Parts: sequence; C-alpha cells; structure tokens
Amino acid sequence: MKILLIDDDEQCRLPAAALLRLPNVEVFEAADGESGIAAALEHRPDLILCDLLMPRGNGIHVCTTLRQRPETRGTKIVVVSGRDYAADRRSAEEAGADGYLVKPLASAHLLELLYQHAPEGEMKGGLASSLRTAQGLPMPTRVKFWGVRGSIPAPGPDTVIYGGNTSCVEVRADGETIILDAGSGLRPLGLALAREAAGAPLSATLLITHTHWDHIQGFPFFVPAYDPKNRLRIVGVEGARASLAAMLAGQMESPYFPISLKQLPGNIEIEELRERQATIGAVRVETCQSNHPDTAFGFRLFTSCGSIVYLPDNETYSELAADRPDAAERRERTRLLTDFVAGADLLICDAQYDAEEYKTHIGWGHGCLDDVVRFAMEGNVKELQLFHHDPTHDDARIAAMLEHARKVAADAGSPLKIGAAQEGAEIVLKGKARARA
Repeated sequence: MKILLIDDDEQCRLPAAALLRLPNVEVFEAADGESGIAAALEHRPDLILCDLLMPRGNGIHVCTTLRQRPETRGTKIVVVSGRDYAADRRSAEEAGADGYLVKPLASAHLLELLYQHAPEGEMKGGLASSLRTAQGLPMPTRVKFWGVRGSIPAPGPDTVIYGGNTSCVEVRADGETIILDAGSGLRPLGLALAREAAGAPLSATLLITHTHWDHIQGFPFFVPAYDPKNRLRIVGVEGARASLAAMLAGQMESPYFPISLKQLPGNIEIEELRERQATIGAVRVETCQSNHPDTAFGFRLFTSCGSIVYLPDNETYSELAADRPDAAERRERTRLLTDFVAGADLLICDAQYDAEEYKTHIGWGHGCLDDVVRFAMEGNVKELQLFHHDPTHDDARIAAMLEHARKVAADAGSPLKIGAAQEGAEIVLKGKARARA
C-alpha cells in the first residue's frame, strides 16, 4: 500500500510518516501543494493525507487537480487541518476529498484511517496484525447493516429510514471481512466492496444462517463473485434438508437465472460446519440452533474488541404460547440460546412482531418484541439491535416499536441499550467503549 503525506509542517508530517512506515506500507512525503501533486502523479498512492493550508497550492487545489487526472481519480484523499469550520469541510468535500481530519492527529486516528483504506485481501490481514502490534491495541470491530428486513424486500417511500433490503450485515474485525447472510442487501454491499478494492483482489467470508430465500436471494447479484481475483468462503451449518451448495445453486438454475453457480469466475469455496464452530483468521465463530422452521442457526463472533451475536430468525419462548404442545421444547431452546448470547457486546435479533401481532403468528419462527427484550436482559447483553423488520412495517411503525422496547427495558431497570437496525448504520466496538456512526 502506498501513502502520500502532503504538509509543510514537519512537526506534523514527520511523526505521521514514521508511524505509518509499517510492513507492506510505502510512505512518500511532500512539503507543498505543487510537489504533492507531482508526487501523486509519479507514485500513484492508494491514500493521500493533504494539509488544507500550505504554500504553492492549498489542499483544495490539490484535491481538485488530482480528481481531474485519470491516474488519481480512484485515490482516497483525506484533507487535514488545524481548523474545524463547516465551510472548510464543505469545500473539501466539493473538491473531491473522501474525508476531513482535524489536527493534532492522534496515533489511533492515523492507524485506524490506514486500516480503513487498506485494500482487501491477505495484505490487509497482515497489516491489521502489524498495527495491533505497533499500538498494543486491537483495531476496532465495525458492524454495518446492509439489509434489515425479513421475508421479502420492501422498498418505497415508507421505508427510506430503516431500509427495505433483506438480511445482510457486514463485520470488519481483526483484518477480516465477514458477511452475515446473503439477502438482497448483499447486492449494495458487493458494489461497495468492489469500489473499495478498486481492482485489487479481495477476500471475504459469508456466513449463512439458513437457506430461506430472504437470506440467500442477493447472492446471484454479488459482484465480487464475478471477479476471478477474488476469494469468497461461504460457510453454513450442516443439517439442512439439502446441502448448502445445492441450495445456492438451485436458485441460479435456468430458467430462474442466466448464470449458474459453477459458471461464476470468482474463487468460491462452500463449507458446511460439522463441529458447529469455525475460525476466520483471528475471529472465533460459534453457532447455536434457533427456533425457526427448516433448521436455522445463529452465529456468535468473538473478536478482539468484543463479541457479536447474530440471531436473525428466531422465536423466543413466550407465555402467550404456553398452552402449545411444544411449549417445553421452546422454553428449553430459549434457555440454551440465553446461554449462547450471555454477555454479548451486541445482539442482532429477530423482533418482527409486537405483542398483538404475535398472537396470530405463534409458531411462525419469529420474535415477539417484548419477549426479545426480556431475552436480551436475561442474557445480560450490552446492546440489542431489533432486526428482521416485518415488510408491512413502515418507518413510523418501527420507530414506535423501538420506543416501546426501550420502555420495557427502562421499566425493568435494565441498562440495556436498544436500537432498531437501519440500513447504512454502523456500530463500532472498541473494546471497553462503543460508538455508533
């Protein structure tokens, strides 16, 4: 990876250059705008950190010039300044900058920026390890929602806030790109990954909870699977009626889709877990069967900054279903799941119905809001994200359900944080501290 630092202030530029000179990272320096432009055109860096105010061409001039040159249109440019004025940020954005940082630059901010813009693949994994060693701290774990609906996509003017795509969540942890489920949200995620890679090879692992259509329907439209440079590992849990490979291939057979699974040029490996646990680089993955038709599983990811439980389709035990013949089995499975989620930093959980709706949907394999909140509290979870929103629920309905869920927790005196999963929203785990972008 190549980085160019353009700054006339040596007290800022030299320490930053020293910090960023890590394995697989090449750092170039320039002390003014004109020499910075020349260095960018000569070295074609992946990332440029450019001061806003400097001689012979300020940061706005540098951005505008480089964005007009085909050699550097894809280069990431972050403007750096000792001033934090809205007008400066707006000018930088209009000139084509990808970000804006305010001096003094903390080491953690620089390292996180480097990791964020590093190309996907083995190099990024090695870079993450080097950065952790250099800082003595783990890189933050990032969780981003790309699809939050259940059953069927629900685009339209009434779902613009929370989103209409079906299940897909991206996790960046310890140098790995991990994708949870392949609903229709996988398509925009794939486009974003391809833009980020900018032609470089990328590597990702896709975890499939089960093969109901709203969890696999985005896979045929996953752009990285069509590039032979890319590697995609697809992992599911053994125990479904048909193999994972057969289910993924089935929806791509003619006449349903023009390209078969075998014809995809990407390097695709499909694996079914027999031990119900796996490792993805430094990330440990455990599974637990959920209460949902046709065998479905939840995943728990143990990262260096905390653990994430993804339980998108699950019907927790409810007293409303106490008279059903399978009540004892449901209660026992919920007990096992409570142990599974215990102490998680983040729980992404099916909460499709409110209490009134649930009365007519008992046995459908989806959660009742009140029961899900109690389930999270009993598991001593730190944060709950309501997930698998019903396709008939508009933004106002989801907001009302969120307000009700928070009231249930508050009335119980619980410190549980609750949110409603929203497309484009990102949660950052930093070990002891969490942030939401």
